[in-house]
Amino acid sequence: MELGIYSFVDYDAQTNEGKNFKGQKRMVELIEEIKLADEVGLEVFGIGEHHRKEYLSSSPAIILAAAASVTKNIKLTSAVTVLSSDDPVRVYQQFATLDLISKGRAEIMAGRGSFIESFPLFGYDLQDYDELFSEKLDLLVKLNEKGNIKWTGKHRPDINDLSIYPRPYNNKIPIWLAVGGTPQSAIRAGKMGLPLALAIIGGAPDKFVPFIELYRESALAAGHPEKAIVGINSHVYISENSKKAADEFYPGYAEIMTNIGRERGWSGMTHEHFDLMRSPKGSLLVGSTQEVIDKILYEHELFGNDRFLAQMTVGVMDHEKIMHSIELFGTVVAPAVKKAIANKNSK
Repeated sequence: MELGIYSFVDYDAQTNEGKNFKGQKRMVELIEEIKLADEVGLEVFGIGEHHRKEYLSSSPAIILAAAASVTKNIKLTSAVTVLSSDDPVRVYQQFATLDLISKGRAEIMAGRGSFIESFPLFGYDLQDYDELFSEKLDLLVKLNEKGNIKWTGKHRPDINDLSIYPRPYNNKIPIWLAVGGTPQSAIRAGKMGLPLALAIIGGAPDKFVPFIELYRESALAAGHPEKAIVGINSHVYISENSKKAADEFYPGYAEIMTNIGRERGWSGMTHEHFDLMRSPKGSLLVGSTQEVIDKILYEHELFGNDRFLAQMTVGVMDHEKIMHSIELFGTVVAPAVKKAIANKNSK
């Protein structure tokens, strides 16, 4: 199983007058975090796309290109690209360029996104939400198949026997479909033969087992079960012991989750709810190295997933603490998880 990290590049949006010193500092820290993830042997780093003041990640491909220059092995992916409000041709060109810079380490994780700010920003109508994503995903996949295409759609000008350049280093870029748990998404990914990335950031993970089963059944029915590759994305933070991890992670996490929840009509994050989510079968992987190892293996028992990505910066977090969490993830957690899975598979 591949293990890695993803980030929305959370930062303190209350900037100074004039130059955005906090934003610049956070970007430097982020590149250090990606570099460390590569050095400790983690296999994937993803950057999500958001267009809100709390995040610095409106241009994942640019951030990942900067990271490519200071890393050697780690795969560099969007997490996610909000495809509904972007142009698939430009997305593909940007990530093909990243693939050349990184010598074949680029991936695209395409999704609808968890926020809607990009729709009015780029002139799209939310009433076209489903249609936009379906049409643009179809185009993105076709662009990946060959360099010269004919394509007709409703929400973008037709492409009439045109070539798309540059082509990526490995000829094709891995394209994942990022989903939130609706059955239609599982069926779509299975039918299209796309790897599926499921974000589990609330509730009980075992409730998503039927979703993954539906995905695999859809891939089997479409004739390509070997393409049914599953990734699980979760909130993770690691420290020396459970209490220290909880104490360090809770303030920033509670603030951002409460603020987002208020926008969506949810109740605020309480410490009681936080502790419940941290329980052995909850969705939040915050604790000691052994607690996080146990929960990753628990989810692997549920899903048989091929990849696990950890979102460690959920809200504003101290850079040095995040660096320490990444180091523990790469040097202690990941090797133990891989060893346990290898031992199980050898029996």
